[in-house]
Amino acid sequence: MTSPITAAFDNAKAENRLAFMPFVAAGDPDCGTTAEVLRTLADAGADLIELGVPFSDPIADGPVIQASYTRALGGGFKLSQFWAMLEGLDTDSLPPLVGMVSVSIVQRVGTAAFCEKAKAVGLAGLIVPDVPGDEATGLAEAAGAAGLDLVQLVSPLTPAERVSKILAACSGFVYCLSVAGTTGERDQLPPELTAHLDRLRQQTDLPLAVGFGVSKPEHVQALRGHADGAIVGSALVRRLEALADQPKEAVMKDVAAFTREMVAACRS
Repeated sequence: MTSPITAAFDNAKAENRLAFMPFVAAGDPDCGTTAEVLRTLADAGADLIELGVPFSDPIADGPVIQASYTRALGGGFKLSQFWAMLEGLDTDSLPPLVGMVSVSIVQRVGTAAFCEKAKAVGLAGLIVPDVPGDEATGLAEAAGAAGLDLVQLVSPLTPAERVSKILAACSGFVYCLSVAGTTGERDQLPPELTAHLDRLRQQTDLPLAVGFGVSKPEHVQALRGHADGAIVGSALVRRLEALADQPKEAVMKDVAAFTREMVAACRS
């Protein structure tokens, strides 16, 4: 049976375009607003949505996303609120949701129990960035048993001997880091990225989605022919920071306009 994530990439490929995947942090500034953001992104044409579960010590997130997590946690965010928000949504009317979560949260709940709950509330997959991909076999098995994809991260600096092990525990798509380091907006993508993607393409049939630094339409356009999807986080989260001092309606309008612009770039 084809997973929702696979189906989203298959649909984009059939239309000869990249899949667009925005990232938002749950609970910033509150889960009710996050639910509105998810619906806004869906209406603006997002193919998938990466949904971060706030954590006090994220290992791969730059200052914009870290600040978003800090705002959510400062507002009293709890995992129970995350589950309740998803239970209150009609997730069937949304693009596939991919949860980005720290392994410490997964382990606190219990790996199998967390995966089963994530599936029950409507998540289609998980990204657990602080579990080394070549050590994720148990987590991959638990996710698969629950009907979830487990997405793995590969950076340009990942040793070749580890890449095959990472890919073996990966499903849904491969999260390809454009650079080694943390998330954040950058002026341009590194020129060596295309060679990195082309090497990965020879090693897996899974879709390749690029994140870390993708923030402009020209970045997305540069990925055509080398990747299957574009992941945008900091550029979107930065727009949501404006909720602190601007009317929600204006911010949502800006988020929708930015999303439509990036979706259009995925088609051009």
